[in-house]
Amino acid sequence: QVQLVESGGGLVQPGGSLRLSCAASGFTISNYAMSWYLQAPGKGRELVATITTAGGTNYKDSVKGRFTISRDNAKNMVYLQMNSLKPEDTAVYSCNAKQVLTLGTYNYWGQGTQVTVSS
Repeated sequence: QVQLVESGGGLVQPGGSLRLSCAASGFTISNYAMSWYLQAPGKGRELVATITTAGGTNYKDSVKGRFTISRDNAKNMVYLQMNSLKPEDTAVYSCNAKQVLTLGTYNYWGQGTQVTVSS
């Protein structure tokens, strides 16, 4: 059974750090582009960061220089290191795995983990 399980969210003060983890099971992430998305209260889901199968990365403008996405294919894990957190980073963060093939696209989602940045 394919599953993505996020962990590491919580309450942190402005300027603090969190490290989110995404554990994949039922498939091998090495064949998938892995991303983190956020959904703030009352808003739609936004792409935060992506890491390709080759290790290339890209980020939402507002998190560049503060967040770092990484992957450990041997452990089937993806991470999001979040530094210098701001109240506007408050959201539910979800992990996504995507593989585009000629016959179709495989797209898997986790349930999300809440990140709250507040003093």
